[in-house]
Amino acid sequence: MAHSLLSGNEAIARGAWEAGVSVAAAYPGTPSTEILENLARMDGVRAEWAPNEKVALEVGIGASVGGARSLVTMKHVGLNVAADPLFTAVYTGVGAGLVLVVADDPGMHSSQNEQDTRNYAAFARVPMLEPTDSAEALAMTKAAFGLSEELDLPVLVRSTTRLSHGKTLVEPGERVEVPGRPYAKLLGKYVMMPGMARKRRIDLEQRLSRARALSEDSPFTFEEARGSAIGVVTSGVAYQLVREALPEASVLKIGMTYPLPEQRIRDFAAKVERLVVVEELDPYLMSNLLAMGLIVDDAGLAHIGELTPGVVAAAFGAAAPETRDPMEDLPARPPMLCPGCPHRGVFAALRAMDAVVMGDIGCYTLAALPPLSAMDSCVCMGASIGMAHGLGLSGGAEGRPVVAVLGDSTFAHSGLTGLLDVVYNGGVSTVIVLDNRITAMTGHQDNPFTGRTLQGGSAPEIDIEAVCRALGVADVRTVDPNLLKPTRTAIEAALVHPGPSVVIAKAPCALLTKERPDPFAVDEEACTACGECIRLGCPALSRDGTARAVIDITLCVGCRQCVQVCKYGAIQRTGAACDIGGSR
Repeated sequence: MAHSLLSGNEAIARGAWEAGVSVAAAYPGTPSTEILENLARMDGVRAEWAPNEKVALEVGIGASVGGARSLVTMKHVGLNVAADPLFTAVYTGVGAGLVLVVADDPGMHSSQNEQDTRNYAAFARVPMLEPTDSAEALAMTKAAFGLSEELDLPVLVRSTTRLSHGKTLVEPGERVEVPGRPYAKLLGKYVMMPGMARKRRIDLEQRLSRARALSEDSPFTFEEARGSAIGVVTSGVAYQLVREALPEASVLKIGMTYPLPEQRIRDFAAKVERLVVVEELDPYLMSNLLAMGLIVDDAGLAHIGELTPGVVAAAFGAAAPETRDPMEDLPARPPMLCPGCPHRGVFAALRAMDAVVMGDIGCYTLAALPPLSAMDSCVCMGASIGMAHGLGLSGGAEGRPVVAVLGDSTFAHSGLTGLLDVVYNGGVSTVIVLDNRITAMTGHQDNPFTGRTLQGGSAPEIDIEAVCRALGVADVRTVDPNLLKPTRTAIEAALVHPGPSVVIAKAPCALLTKERPDPFAVDEEACTACGECIRLGCPALSRDGTARAVIDITLCVGCRQCVQVCKYGAIQRTGAACDIGGSR
């Protein structure tokens, strides 16, 4: 088959398909999202979005127990959510092969923290493969299913942003149809009561002993001898950087980073005068080599953010690879909510009310930035509700309204339990669910509230309002956040309710709206340059040389929010009189 240029995510999907995977589950999270989106388009696979990563892994475990090769994917912070079943799945082992792909995000391009999943592999005792390019991503993913079955263990494949989104040539192969294994009731293997778990713990050490032997012989670990002056131990994308920055160095590229091939590392170390480690994020390899009693020279590379060939070269006093200097004096482009984003109306109201806003993970987190400046926190998925409840208990924000804000997908992911906690403990938190009918931040994936599945099927469109009432919230109301005055009125009413309250701000993501009304324009004579419309932070709005507002009609989607804040009637629809009914 001819070579193809694939991203790491596309290659991982292809490798899983070629391995005969039949069940795949995930929660979308950059940089991992496209793996399941690609796999969902391939024949013979049932691919699903789960409400969160824990559920996704539990689906994968169940399918594996039932004899189907299964793939589960997530970003690095998603593994925190999925850690509970993972640690015990290592004890139980698998039925058919179970592979978990986790994409780390060095440099935090789209994440709230940096994590190094290699630590999870050692912590949970899960074999880990770490590809360096798309070709290895395909090969390692494909091989991981056989490795999982041979070791009776789940297998982790670690990607990073640069691998997930970068493209290299791969040679796709054919799919291998793997017959399903009949389910067998094995209490001693799958029921982790203490007495049985103790036996599986002993058995786990035997399986890991076999994994260590396989690591020594892994075809994904290889040595490149280029002299004895310096030897670099590396893995993953860092290998590519070493090859570019230090072309004369000998290299030991480790493909299976847990368990490590200790003998191969010792053999390599004995051949070089100076042994160094190049790795992204935590000093995982460095710590292990030192623990082995090896003398390792610290190259001084920071364990923060992404490495580049230039950074690696500078650490070794080598000439940096040729790069193009960045352009100077470019205008700043701070991230902003899209033109017509329905979230904007909610945050404009909260800012006007001087509310303390416990925020969450989603594109709406951008409301923390000027000019909206209407969010106070962003910690993890679903944290907004618990934090709002805790802040209320502290009394620290006395005199100011406190609200929790999160999206519909985040509410399904981990907001339900937070709301249940508020109800159960007699809290009075006000929760605003930004229901834009999609999981927008990661590229418009469906969720339990959209009525559609990953593979295009129809699903029950779960009623958020009914769910909140079922959880015990008496005060639940739904508003169109594009109507600013009704939105603020609804939030104010919710805040004075004596118990917990929920406001559902329901309007589709502006990028999903197919029909576009005529855009708006500013009447220069009527505009007083007061700046109220500018404070909405819409990218379609700017100021001219006289500080008057200007609307870029190529960006305007006709949402009417700016019309509602203009006190002078200066914003009119182009080609038609503006009519916003009673929303003003």
